[in-house]
Amino acid sequence: MSSRFQNKYRIPSARLQTWNYGNAGMYFITICTKNRDFYFGEIINEQMNLSDIGKIAETEWLKTVGLRPDMNLELGEFIVMPNHMHGIILIGKNQYNSNNNNDDGGRNAMHCVSADEKTNNSNKEDKSVNQFGPQSKNLASILRGYKSAVTTFSRKNKIEFDWQARYHDHIIWSMDEYFRISNYIINNVVNWKNDRFFK
Repeated sequence: MSSRFQNKYRIPSARLQTWNYGNAGMYFITICTKNRDFYFGEIINEQMNLSDIGKIAETEWLKTVGLRPDMNLELGEFIVMPNHMHGIILIGKNQYNSNNNNDDGGRNAMHCVSADEKTNNSNKEDKSVNQFGPQSKNLASILRGYKSAVTTFSRKNKIEFDWQARYHDHIIWSMDEYFRISNYIINNVVNWKNDRFFK
């Protein structure tokens, strides 16, 4: 990918370019507040005490599945921390991804295909490759809607708050990885002082 666009530098995408983020799969996401400011509350005695905007960040995440019933979503473990949130979201087979040529006979991230296995099959025509353009019915659209809902609440209620512009995602390729990440999320509050987001 070129590092320049219209003669201006741009940040390269962190997305896996050979993967369609509307595909059925398990995704681990992290979204930070702007400048990693502690908008969402504070941790006292190994307990997360949510601020008003932190409570909205939690509530809006819980609404994700109900707002998008057509995408066959499930939420895994998640946590709202002082300056970020972690969550696991599962996109199931649905009308928008059921025809994607991404899973080599029904296998995909939900069925624990390794990244190497996906790469080795890249010589076959794959209509699932990430494409620039309108993002809908995929991970990006889910997170855009979530971030927008929290931001809208903050502005309507005159609460100082802003998100970092981007987010981090990781495709979960195995159940071992799923359990390891789930455990990381569950223990995030207890391990806060050793967290890279702690400052």
